[in-house]
Amino acid sequence: MKYTIADIARIIDAEQVPNTDGIIESILLDSRKVYEPVTSVFFALKGPRRDGHQFIPELYKKGVRCFVISEPVDLSTCPEAVLLEVYDTLVALQLLAAHHRRQFDIPVIGITGSNGKTIIKEWLFQLLNEDYNIIRSPKSYNSQIGVPLSIWPMNEQHTLGIFEAGISEQGEMLRLERMIQPTIGILSNIGEAHSEGFIDADHKFREKAILFRHCHTVIGRSLDFANRTEVLDMLGDQISILTWGDTDRDHFLLRGHIKNEQSTHISLTCSEGRRGIHHPFYR
Repeated sequence: MKYTIADIARIIDAEQVPNTDGIIESILLDSRKVYEPVTSVFFALKGPRRDGHQFIPELYKKGVRCFVISEPVDLSTCPEAVLLEVYDTLVALQLLAAHHRRQFDIPVIGITGSNGKTIIKEWLFQLLNEDYNIIRSPKSYNSQIGVPLSIWPMNEQHTLGIFEAGISEQGEMLRLERMIQPTIGILSNIGEAHSEGFIDADHKFREKAILFRHCHTVIGRSLDFANRTEVLDMLGDQISILTWGDTDRDHFLLRGHIKNEQSTHISLTCSEGRRGIHHPFYR
């Protein structure tokens, strides 16, 4: 999809100077990766080590003309630039991604958990890519910056989205959920990874479960959902929770697995009967 500069200014609630319009097709965050400067918008993000505002003169010389900023910029150094001034450039980037996602009424799978998000995403892609035109997170783009970059390429040709969501502290998942807006949720597991920002495992589970608040179906280990009725109540009765595990109460009952040096064969029982899964991993 193409947006005008005026469209973007409205979506991110920016003050635009000067009032010059143009077409935007690409988002830039890295001054070293400029491929379509005329139709790009650069978000001057602030990080612990670098401030994107310092790269504006360099990008201007490369042909970029549209910049989202949160600090004053001397227009005399870039007289043809269009500046979109906001309070927080990261929030502005996420607002644009959330708006873009809302333009598409397709199923979207949101994956979170302590481990295994990327491999689940790639498994699903391999299983489903013959039946769907899939957009998915590149690599492990599951952060506050990675998610908007994953969503931006979504277009009218796509029929399924698969996105990861990774968090390290309280409050982050709500921002990711607003961008991904998943209809189907997958919880890989709740483990020890990235636990520093949470009080305990229950706190981490509650924060990750925010990703599923508008899903119609959520899939995960029964072990992770056990004794967490408060979170299940928060999700509501409208969500169907499908679990896998080793009890008769699970929707996907694991019967066993056989490993060798090159692969693993898993047998399970589900509503469609007994099934076998063979994959080229042995750990």
